[in-house]
Amino acid sequence: MSDKQISDEMHDQHPCYEIRLKGHLDDRWADWFEGLNITLEDNGDTLVTGQVVDQAALHGLLKKVRDLGMPLVSVSPVEPGQAGNFRDQAV
Repeated sequence: MSDKQISDEMHDQHPCYEIRLKGHLDDRWADWFEGLNITLEDNGDTLVTGQVVDQAALHGLLKKVRDLGMPLVSVSPVEPGQAGNFRDQAV
């Protein structure tokens, strides 16, 4: 496979993000984050992870977090398929 083919394939993939919230997200909000994985961590945080189409969609997700009133801990880009980043939905 050529470098251009690899570059084109990587460019076609949507970026992945991990959004960490302080507190556990109630399961009634799972549909609000449709298509993203929600993991409730033992330390009390919630991780919302998955692919985001573009920066506008990321800002839309952050508005949802704001509207929830939960403290935003971090927003981090992650590599697609990176071990440990995409867990089974726990909500």
